Amino acid sequence: MLEHLLLQAILIPALGAPAIILLRSFAGRKAAWIARLGLLYSTGLLLLACLKLYQGGAPLLETHAFAGPEITLDLLGDGLSLPIALIINLLCLALSIYADHYIDHRIEAIYGAIDERTATNHYTRFYALFLLFPTGFMGVCFASNLIGIYFFLEILPLPLYFIMAMFGYVDRVRVAMICLMWAVFGAGFFLVGSIIVYYASGTFAVSGIAALAGTPAAKWAIAMFLVTIMAKMAVVPFQVWMPWVHAEHPTCIAGLLAVYANIAVYVMLRLLVIPLTADFQTCFALPLMILALITMVYGALLTLGQTDIKRFAACSTISQLAYSMLGVCSLTTAGIEGGMFFFLGHIMGKTILFSTAGIIVYTTGIRDIRQLGGLARKMPVTTALWIIAALGLAGFPPMSSFPAEWIMFTGIFKAGITGSLIKLIVAIAGAAAITLSVVYCFRSVKLIFFGPLSERLALDDHVKDPPLSMSLPLLGVSAVAIFMGLYPRFILDLFHQVIGPLAF
Repeated sequence: MLEHLLLQAILIPALGAPAIILLRSFAGRKAAWIARLGLLYSTGLLLLACLKLYQGGAPLLETHAFAGPEITLDLLGDGLSLPIALIINLLCLALSIYADHYIDHRIEAIYGAIDERTATNHYTRFYALFLLFPTGFMGVCFASNLIGIYFFLEILPLPLYFIMAMFGYVDRVRVAMICLMWAVFGAGFFLVGSIIVYYASGTFAVSGIAALAGTPAAKWAIAMFLVTIMAKMAVVPFQVWMPWVHAEHPTCIAGLLAVYANIAVYVMLRLLVIPLTADFQTCFALPLMILALITMVYGALLTLGQTDIKRFAACSTISQLAYSMLGVCSLTTAGIEGGMFFFLGHIMGKTILFSTAGIIVYTTGIRDIRQLGGLARKMPVTTALWIIAALGLAGFPPMSSFPAEWIMFTGIFKAGITGSLIKLIVAIAGAAAITLSVVYCFRSVKLIFFGPLSERLALDDHVKDPPLSMSLPLLGVSAVAIFMGLYPRFILDLFHQVIGPLAF
């Protein structure tokens, strides 16, 4: 079962997508189970691989030749890539179940009264496109070649574009095009950076990037890659796309868009920080820490001003993405490990928050927070899910973000105390900025779920907790986030296998 495990994690969803299309005439909507069963299988594989690595097993190295030995797909599963891939795959599995009722709702809202065959075609198209997300995510996690990473990064905007255009909300086609154009913009810079690495080292292998250390080519390559990374992470001044795109897509893929943006910090660590530490520290670390702080504060203040429930969740993503960048750019072991652990906590918390926002819109038909209130009386499970998400995003125990922030800011303050005064000021300001997250998270709990319940909502029999197929996957993600908060060592020890031996 573990043979070619990394390739299986990539190919299972990739092959599932055409299988859903081909079988929909026979299986109808049951064809969507191809996605769920495939993701369940690959999640189990990744969990076994993490357990084996945790118990002292060797990292997984795979080379797969295509069209001869000159064209290969080189894959690496180590203490950094495997746990990240595991959590991402788990979220894909949870959202594939959550999406069942939600996508039916969007089809009815957009396309109206259509025949069952047409509705089934839309439904199965969604799941076929959905599987391209785990294909791209697993490829980015495991590819150890720049062209491979580029290829898998560029797979991701395609399902995002088509799903948004077909099932999104306001101006869905225009917003989908905005997202695609930003992806193309970032891709160009990544390709230029890859070409610089090739001409300086003679290889596209990630292991060859270290050969650039101390040369002018290193700084140019870092600069090119960073434009791509900052654009995907919506770091100021590249944040303009996030409120539009993240607020208007169908909420059943919101958690995946959070992964799409946040996985860029993994790419930064793998391609820039680890192989080119000295060059990165000399010219880029401090400016990026300052930009991360600005983004944290800007995103939090922007979130406080939102009245649309989906735009609220979208703007909070801008702020939360920057935490991981701040930790990684501290260039301390604790800062990097804490930053990557926060990345996992954030994508789980944002999956729960955004999916719960989708439940509220699905149930009430209302996006304006000012028209909500008192929903805890009629939607107790939904209320609990939102509070769990708020605890996670605000960094409260027992959620995984609590130890993540503790460890991350330990490293950030160490960088400030042993480094420059500016880094210390950034560390203090970054810790203070957490209070803004606390304010907007728990303010939203009060405004949406407590206080008086409007007469319209009180009399509406449709305002109730959603079907179990929507709430149970989110409760499962919540359980994983709490487990990681109570027992963080499993993931952190895996991270330490890669980060610990390096000279940070």
